[in-house]
Amino acid sequence: MLRALEIRDMLIIDRLELEFQPGLNVLTGETGAGKSILLDSLGFVLGWRGRAELVRSGAAQGEVTAVFDLPQAHPAHGVLMEAGFEDADELILRRVNTADGRKTGWVNDRRVTGEMLRALSDTLVELHGQHDDRGLLNPKGHRALLDQFAGHDGLLADVRSSWKTLSKARKALAEAEKAHADAKAEEDFLRHAVDELDKLQPQPGEDADLDARRRRMQGAERIRDDIARAGQVMGSDGAEGAMADALRWLEGVSDAAEGQLDESLAALARAMAELDDAARGVETCLDALEFDPHELEATEERLFALRGLARKHDVGADDLAGLADHLRDRLMALDQGADRLAGLQSDVTSAEAAYDKAAATLHDSRVSAAQRLDTAVCAELAPLKMDRAVFVTDLAEAAAGPEGRDAVAFTVATNPGAPAGPIGKIASGGELSRFLLALKVCLSEQRDSGLTMIFDEIDRGVGGATADAVGRRLAALADDGQVLVVTHSPQVAALGAHHWRVEKRVANDQTTSTVVPLDPDARESEIARMLSGDTITSEARAAARALLVG
Repeated sequence: MLRALEIRDMLIIDRLELEFQPGLNVLTGETGAGKSILLDSLGFVLGWRGRAELVRSGAAQGEVTAVFDLPQAHPAHGVLMEAGFEDADELILRRVNTADGRKTGWVNDRRVTGEMLRALSDTLVELHGQHDDRGLLNPKGHRALLDQFAGHDGLLADVRSSWKTLSKARKALAEAEKAHADAKAEEDFLRHAVDELDKLQPQPGEDADLDARRRRMQGAERIRDDIARAGQVMGSDGAEGAMADALRWLEGVSDAAEGQLDESLAALARAMAELDDAARGVETCLDALEFDPHELEATEERLFALRGLARKHDVGADDLAGLADHLRDRLMALDQGADRLAGLQSDVTSAEAAYDKAAATLHDSRVSAAQRLDTAVCAELAPLKMDRAVFVTDLAEAAAGPEGRDAVAFTVATNPGAPAGPIGKIASGGELSRFLLALKVCLSEQRDSGLTMIFDEIDRGVGGATADAVGRRLAALADDGQVLVVTHSPQVAALGAHHWRVEKRVANDQTTSTVVPLDPDARESEIARMLSGDTITSEARAAARALLVG
């Protein structure tokens, strides 16, 4: 429920504070007094798109604050929770418009976008009038209104769920078909690449191992000749033979030398032992350096093959094994693609059947609800002096979607035999107002708790008993909620529970608009003015009192 509205420096309003109440709130005033400015200002704080320039001339900025009470089950709680707000039973919306056109909004002192304000406004306020493009006159919303009247939330949930399943199945099939087509286009490449990799059978780490072996063999080839020559010099034909001859010669004469050669013989024996150890080491090294030249050639060929294939596929040599597995999987998917596609197509067929069944059930429920709504609206039209008018909820086939296959449009015919057409194009101003009111009365039982309904001169073009019937239906709508009515009809104004008069004042060459709450005496005078004009007669006052008594 809208509890308070504060406006500062908006158009011709300098400062205005209003306290609204539950029930039927009536705003009256002469044409041009500023009633529409109130709605423009409320629409501004709710994020609605309206006039481009709202700031009062000479002011730096305009500001509007609206305070709403939120019952426990109010749908605005869900919008707030989704946006990360703490739950509260009071909602304060504030929006500022600077003179240069910048707009800034807040919700409970937290800055928000206009989109957030509009999301909240959908749960807070409904505006109805001759030029209403947000509610009953917008054909895009007629299906939702019919569903609201029908109350078949479970059927809608089934259709949405089955549509989600169908969309998911179709997406999976489309992706598989694309992947299969892509794989088919490169089938020759895949088969050649897998065959090439399978023949080579690359292993992780093999590149480094082959490179090390290659370098060892290349190094051995360079040093082996020198080591072999050294071995020959140290052998029996070299140092070892010479030292053996020297030892033999010295041993032959050692006795005659009377011990003078003993140390030399011992040293020579030690040297021969060391030389033998060195020769064995050289021989061992030569054995280790022994390799088959064909092995070097084979190692180089495999190393170059690995690196060439890695460059070809633009991967590291160690990644070739993984690439082979990946390409092999793609080839397997291609080979098995027909079976997989058949399975996915079966899933789509099953999902389509489930969706068709759910959509058909929802369609039948909508047809039944449309008949009930047409009957209810026509019953409401009779007291509004439109007993010869016809209201028809038209259902046509539409493209399948999460809401089913039905396009819904409210059509009317104002006279018997006249062709039916869109409600916003066939009815005249007064007729349109009564159609909208009758439809709203029929939908009111299904409306969300706590929603404030605003009717902007919906009684235009009617008077007398018809205006009284309009007022009584507005009052009935307000019994369990809040309705704001901008009206020129004294019959409607007299039925309000709370009454404000919008006034335009001129002071110091400045025009301002204000809103005055009316006590019983002032209310009688205002309704008398609405009946008789600027000159309030005693007869007009008597008629006003009669209307107020009811």
